[in-house]
Amino acid sequence: MAGVNKTNLTETDIITKFILPAIIDAGWSMMSQVRQEVKLRDGKVVVRGKLAARLTVKSADIVLYHKPGLPLAVIEAKANKHEIGKGMQQGLDYARLLDVPFVFASNGDGFIFHDKTNALQLESEIKLDDFPTPEQLWNKYCVWKGFTAEQMPVISQDYHDDSSGKSPRYYQLQAINKTVEAVSAGQNRVLLVMATGTGKTYTAFQIIWRLWKAKSKKRILFLADRNILVDQTKTNDFQPFGSAMTKITGRTIDPAYEIQLALYQAITGPEEYQKAFKQVAPDFFDLIVIDECHRGSASEDSAWREILEYFSSATQIGLTATPKETEEVSSTDYFGEPVYTYSLKEGIEDGFLAPYKVVRVDIDVDLQGWRPTKGQVDKHGEIIEDRIYNQKDFDRTMVIDERTMLVAQTITDYLKRTNPMDKTIVFCNDIDHADRMRRALVNLNPEQVKKNEKYVMKITGDDDIGKGQLDNFINPKKAYPVIATTSELMSTGVDAQTCKLVVLDQNIQSMTKFKQIIGRGTRINEKHGKLWFTILDFKKATELFADERFDGVPEKVIRTTPKEITDPDSDFDEQLEDETPENELPDEINGVEEPFATYDPAPGDGTGAFEEDEENKIRKFHVNGVAVKVLAKRVQYYDADGKLVTESFQDYTRKTLLKDKDYASLDGFTRKWHSAARKQVIIEELQQLGVLWDVLAEEVGKDLDPFDLLCHVVYGQPPLTRQERANNVRKRNYFTKYSAPAQNVLNTLLDKYADEGVQEIEDIQVLKLKPFDTLGRPLEIIKSSFGNKQAYEDAVNELENEIYQLPPRSA
Repeated sequence: MAGVNKTNLTETDIITKFILPAIIDAGWSMMSQVRQEVKLRDGKVVVRGKLAARLTVKSADIVLYHKPGLPLAVIEAKANKHEIGKGMQQGLDYARLLDVPFVFASNGDGFIFHDKTNALQLESEIKLDDFPTPEQLWNKYCVWKGFTAEQMPVISQDYHDDSSGKSPRYYQLQAINKTVEAVSAGQNRVLLVMATGTGKTYTAFQIIWRLWKAKSKKRILFLADRNILVDQTKTNDFQPFGSAMTKITGRTIDPAYEIQLALYQAITGPEEYQKAFKQVAPDFFDLIVIDECHRGSASEDSAWREILEYFSSATQIGLTATPKETEEVSSTDYFGEPVYTYSLKEGIEDGFLAPYKVVRVDIDVDLQGWRPTKGQVDKHGEIIEDRIYNQKDFDRTMVIDERTMLVAQTITDYLKRTNPMDKTIVFCNDIDHADRMRRALVNLNPEQVKKNEKYVMKITGDDDIGKGQLDNFINPKKAYPVIATTSELMSTGVDAQTCKLVVLDQNIQSMTKFKQIIGRGTRINEKHGKLWFTILDFKKATELFADERFDGVPEKVIRTTPKEITDPDSDFDEQLEDETPENELPDEINGVEEPFATYDPAPGDGTGAFEEDEENKIRKFHVNGVAVKVLAKRVQYYDADGKLVTESFQDYTRKTLLKDKDYASLDGFTRKWHSAARKQVIIEELQQLGVLWDVLAEEVGKDLDPFDLLCHVVYGQPPLTRQERANNVRKRNYFTKYSAPAQNVLNTLLDKYADEGVQEIEDIQVLKLKPFDTLGRPLEIIKSSFGNKQAYEDAVNELENEIYQLPPRSA
């Protein structure tokens, strides 16, 4: 565009007038191959106290596609005042998320082209007229990927186009594309690891759809071990398969259907007549997708593994959030290493999964233990074995009624302080424990139960009435049940989008199980106000967060002997030490809003019945009359590094800012604050670092301006209120250099600052508000008082500098 002065153009103008024309001239279709403002992340949710904020995220300026779902390149644009390659690093970050080899950065003069397929020169400068064609980039991409001609029909197969506008997120694109690539290349065992709540079933649907439509796979079996998983899949994500799909029931496989969904239990069993899968030939299915593959079929001696082995010629894709690696069971032994992994930490950082805060509650008998008196009998007259019972015993071999009531009271108190209608799952040791916990919660919440008797429900495998309420519990539109007590049934596969409280009163040793249970709370549902959740932990289960295996694929367990260890210098005695030993309590307990109740024993002789645990046949004693109390409670938050920390929000803010080079010192902060034409820009930038102004102000307990909040909390300066700052400006009497009308405007702006804050006076629209509206329209006020808009803006900037003067430091 000859004659256009690019230096005055905005970034949007550069895209519209130079970049897009260059792309279109090279033959790219704006309808199907070019997308602008592609938002790849949702923005991390930061939680402190009862408040949460979602951080804003930048979008990729332009993404180029071979066809929808198959990205090729990222283009990042900057205004012409910047160097041509200014956006490259940002573009490379987006390219990493999309797994594409091509990145272009431009300021409108041309492009810097980053080409991962070019081993000799990664980056080069090209002219606007030389932008590569779609065919050129696609051909380079295929060579880079190593695709063969035989793979191309499958690789190029379209995604299912959802009329509702739903499209795969960036990590789902990677999972789908990598799986389709692996299958098209002849890989017959494929493992996908994706955190709970990240859409494994939708991902599986798109994989199956593309392979099915390309006629690469014609008969497909989807396997799960929970009925609810099969039903949810059929009704929701797999619905587009329509009449080609059926759910196997009645132990009969109908060969007329191409897509078959089945419970393991429906097609096999211990008796030969139950093995319905043998009704069809071993080569009948050419694709099997196994949901939650870390469970049943992962074990070599599992009765369910025989289904996979019978159909061994089929391509088999395993889906899991938690691949199992133990001495007895290995997901990777069977499926191989994952073709793609998307972790809980990545999901939280991207804003697709809900972060958590952990409330650890330490009960005295758990930490100090309880021992019966000599010859003491339980409620049914059985003599109690004389030993010290502790946290691992309670509700497994020893039941103390007062402990159950204290846990239930703590849950009740928490919900009353937050919201009694927040969906809650209480994980208990067994069905008997879940029964007693339900009863305790019913007795402690009579007003809620009177409103609806389903306020608290036991949802376990043995209870048809409870299981019948599972759909209502997970349905965001259904208010009841609110609290579900369970042991195993709800630990996996329950899509509880609005669960805001996960209670752990269960001894959890398995990392796989722990990840699955935590996954019950990680789904986000903004429509119903679910951005984060709380874990209320009574059994120290959350110590597993500190285990290095928590957020990754577990290390493979290998049987070995001392003779087989080849490294004599290896140190096998090094152990991770617990931050808080069992016999110690943290010195500082944060976040206690009010003391929890203490339960004293009720009158009585404390004797009663001995119970038999029908599930595990473990001998269980049952007593009451034991005094129990909460010794300590601490609140931990998920921090920016993905770790749990016990700290106040002031501590968090201080550490976060001092780590940033722009805010590492008071001088650096004030320099940046004063140099900003609009303080709102700094305020929003600090929000991106996780500074929640409302939370910080509430914790400090004073009505302070953001500037003073940080000066006080981060740099230890004595804080001034906005009113005190306004008074100090007036004492200095610097207004006298302005005309009387201008002084009137500036004085009124100072009042606005004292009442509302600096954001109020930076917006020129403030001149439309009272009392300015009596002086005329904004432009009239500016012209009559200051002469022109620039003079007005200069005066406002000078006013801000006066407001934020720091007192001289003492020598």
